Amino acid sequence: MLKDLHVSLFIVPVIVLSLVIGTYVFLLKKTEDQAFFKRLIARIAILAFVLNLTWELAQGPLYEGYVYDFQHISFCTLASLADVLMVLLLYQGFASILKEPLWMGSPTVGRVLALMSVGALGAILAEIRHTWEGNWAYAESMPLLPFVEVGLSPVLQFTLLPVLVYWLSFQWIKKTPKQGLNRSMGDKNSV
Repeated sequence: MLKDLHVSLFIVPVIVLSLVIGTYVFLLKKTEDQAFFKRLIARIAILAFVLNLTWELAQGPLYEGYVYDFQHISFCTLASLADVLMVLLLYQGFASILKEPLWMGSPTVGRVLALMSVGALGAILAEIRHTWEGNWAYAESMPLLPFVEVGLSPVLQFTLLPVLVYWLSFQWIKKTPKQGLNRSMGDKNSV
């Protein structure tokens, strides 16, 4: 799975971490119910880590040379942390564009499809980059997407898991008063 540990593997996550922190601060200032937003982001991070680590470990055998040893499980754990950052960046990016920090509290088909499309495209581009740089290679058992020749499993991971993570996060937090779900940025009068 992992050929060599390159410095380039850490550049994108550092940039994404900076963007996540910046958008978090921006959105927190624009959110009327800051406590609710903080709890939501924490729950998104926790669920994203658990679900992505589970997915990474399950798809491990689809990568060349993968075995369930300390090195590969550690790599999957690091990859899951990077996945958490991407899931947060996706959520906060959509929140910034929509000017609605709690946008997934009332999802629409259009928003879900847009999220899935952006997730799939991002995964395709990331897989092209990582396989081209030789960071990992697919085993023969990995189903490939036609034309782009990247693994189906990692693309499905970022097509499906962000939607599931956001939905589960809102389900988890439902005990919080619903007033926070209807507030948008700058809308102090919404209930």
